[in-house]
Amino acid sequence: MSEHRNSRRSQAAASERSRSPEGERPAAARAHRKEEPPTKDKEYYTIGEVGKICNISAKALRYYDKIGVISPDYICEENGYRYYSRKTLLTVPVMKYYKQMGFKLEEMQELLGGNTYYYVQQNFRSKIDELKAQEQEIHDSLVAVKDWYELVREAQMVIRNDIRDISVKFMSQESFCFMDQEFSYEYMDSIINIPWTNYLEEIGQKITGPVILRFPSLEEKMKGNCARARIMQRAVLPDEKNPGQTTVGGGMAVSVYHIGSHETIDREYGRILEWAGKRGYQCGPECYERYVVDYWTTREPAEFVTEVIVPVVKAAESGNIPL
Repeated sequence: MSEHRNSRRSQAAASERSRSPEGERPAAARAHRKEEPPTKDKEYYTIGEVGKICNISAKALRYYDKIGVISPDYICEENGYRYYSRKTLLTVPVMKYYKQMGFKLEEMQELLGGNTYYYVQQNFRSKIDELKAQEQEIHDSLVAVKDWYELVREAQMVIRNDIRDISVKFMSQESFCFMDQEFSYEYMDSIINIPWTNYLEEIGQKITGPVILRFPSLEEKMKGNCARARIMQRAVLPDEKNPGQTTVGGGMAVSVYHIGSHETIDREYGRILEWAGKRGYQCGPECYERYVVDYWTTREPAEFVTEVIVPVVKAAESGNIPL
């Protein structure tokens, strides 16, 4: 049995020697080397045996040795064979767990070597902060992707079912980033809006969901004379104290989907006014266009879906009609 075991180790070590000559080992790795040869009262393992026991490749072990994370306990000066003690083997599961927790190999060097509670605590605290930041980044990206996905689904349902009916609904309150700017009925420039994108970067705000344009005058928008608009998109991180955000909603509105080019969208306002008038609603004074699918998703105007929204109250209630 002993001869068979020694034979396997000799074969593994021969392979190791052919791949990693002693002359190529860096000084940092050689510093971990011990000169005492394996003895009968202390079991050592070749690199191949370590790989099988710990489910790790020999290539990875050589790399860990190179950067000083896990190094062999003994390297034979004569033939370059590498030997690992049982104690060193038990470092591998610890290293794998550090890797699961997000630690980089260079961060593991001091941790695996053993250190004070304070040192470990500080490193863990720093890693927790780093992972929280990554978690927030992933959350923000996930929210944006899911919202865009839902907009595409919404547009598909509208087109597939040819939904053009006017309806009244309650608009829940939401926080939006916003910017007031000139409007010239160049919808592509207004929706894929370079100044808006630059502004969001400058103030460090992240947005999600569809572009919404708020027009201060329903009447001027219908006539084609509207010269100003407020671009809005929902804030990923709502903040009531942020001057770059505003709250919209909390009232009733009449809405209708417009399918097709933006150049023909104003006809929907006439339909809304007629519908609302017959039912005793007072419209305006402002109006909103929510671009469900637009130039961000397709360059085919026939596939555009826009929700036209007009705040309303029952005529008897009078006064302003905040959305």
